[in-house]
Amino acid sequence: MRPEQHLPVPALRAVEVHQPAPIAPAAVVPAPVVPVQPGVVPAVASIVLPDGRIVTGYAVSAMQPEQGAVKPPLSRTAVNVALGGVGFLAVCGGLLLLTTFITALTALITQLIILAAVVFGGWIAVQAFSTNRHGAGTTVHIRRAVFKHNHFHG
Repeated sequence: MRPEQHLPVPALRAVEVHQPAPIAPAAVVPAPVVPVQPGVVPAVASIVLPDGRIVTGYAVSAMQPEQGAVKPPLSRTAVNVALGGVGFLAVCGGLLLLTTFITALTALITQLIILAAVVFGGWIAVQAFSTNRHGAGTTVHIRRAVFKHNHFHG
């Protein structure tokens, strides 16, 4: 059997309960109400309903929009979309010109390389097939070469 293990007993603390203290409300003073009289007192209208009740109220005329608040024929969103489209087309045109320029430059470089190869090859052909001043054809002198200890001796 094992000996009994003694674990430390945690210290007991008293439970503390905190009650929130109410905050005193600030003195709210409502703003004084100032009655505003309309410039023109509207006429009172009474209507007799079919069941005999009478409804009384003010007659309100329909609101007419002010002359300054007339909407423009084109909305700002439509103008912005149109300007964005024009800008996009300008960028696409520039990219198209850039790719065209790069393609043309590549073709020019390719043609210059081919021209250089043709001219150089022609010069070599003229040198190989032309007659020398000394006589016809190319003269090559071959003689015996002596190599001793990896050195040429002529």
